[in-house]
Amino acid sequence: MIIPDIETIGIINALSKSNVNFAFYRLPWTDACYLLLQKDGDIEELSSLSELDGRKGFVMSPFISDDNKKILLIRPDILAFDWDEISSNLKTLYKKSLPEVNRTEDKIENKSFISEIEDRAKKEYESCFEKFHNSIDENKFTKLVLSRTINEKIPKNFSPFEAFVNACNNYPRMFIYLCHTTKSGTWIGSTPEIILSGHTEVWHTVALAGTMTVHDNIIPTDWSKKNIDEQKYVADYIRQTIKKIDILGNIDEKGPYAARAGHLVHRKTDFFFHLKDNNSLGRVLDKLHPTPAICGVPMEEAREFIVANEGYDRSYYSGIVGLLDADNGTELYVNLRCMQIGSEYARLYAGGGILSSSEVDEEWEETERKLATMRKILNENYNKQ
Repeated sequence: MIIPDIETIGIINALSKSNVNFAFYRLPWTDACYLLLQKDGDIEELSSLSELDGRKGFVMSPFISDDNKKILLIRPDILAFDWDEISSNLKTLYKKSLPEVNRTEDKIENKSFISEIEDRAKKEYESCFEKFHNSIDENKFTKLVLSRTINEKIPKNFSPFEAFVNACNNYPRMFIYLCHTTKSGTWIGSTPEIILSGHTEVWHTVALAGTMTVHDNIIPTDWSKKNIDEQKYVADYIRQTIKKIDILGNIDEKGPYAARAGHLVHRKTDFFFHLKDNNSLGRVLDKLHPTPAICGVPMEEAREFIVANEGYDRSYYSGIVGLLDADNGTELYVNLRCMQIGSEYARLYAGGGILSSSEVDEEWEETERKLATMRKILNENYNKQ
């Protein structure tokens, strides 16, 4: 990816520690970057996805919205495309005076980032896995998604912008973003999973689940029954959900097929449909989210079980992130392979689907492979110093 001049990079890094609400993002298979920035005022906080009907802006939605974590919508006062336009806008706004650093809104307190001993971390995961697996064996659930979080020391002279560029260069197939708000702090992500994209007429969502590792650049094809079943639950849920939405005509379906995401590959099914009312995107998202890809089956009961038993707050991990604009193009993704940036540490997130056939060691290794996506970005950023 072509990068801007040093002055622009400095402004971007300063913005990541400021009271300014903004997002950079890059769409899959492109080199061009977008900036969406809110010039002033508080970020808008919403209580439900349905409130996004008829709205425009950059969305950061948590796994579960409650009084502590709301759905955030960055107003698109500035929407700039490619570095010439982005640099021009940023220098006009901030060349003489960089935005005020927000010292009081550091959303990750250092005291919460205690270095974890690997054995202890795995034992905690094993204990949680047992709870999830037992509930499946007792026929309370068909599938549950178990996630975990780790804390990684941020390298000296860390640059959020360089991390964003590293993600763009390493993961061309994924949606890459760098988002900072006064309510969420700074997040960087690299996600392969569309929750809703399209504009005007044709809309698109996917069922993405099941995971294997790519070796020697060869896409594996020997999917296990566990992986096949895991993805099928997601596809069935999305198909049934779309049928309950006011659409025109039939659903066009493609897949399942193997879709690469970095060093991993997933089973994927595409769904295309036409909406009767393009101002109803919030209500569509409210029906789709959360899918079994990040929650479970049955969905409502699984969501309650996860909140009660997973052992930590997912925050904006496995929520929704991206651009909402029904007229000019919506690009909304499930917030996977992401990290929250603090002053000294980054919090990384990953998860995997648990079925009756799941084995704890295999599931642990799957989360390790997914965490490697963000670890690579941090390490590469460090190696450049």
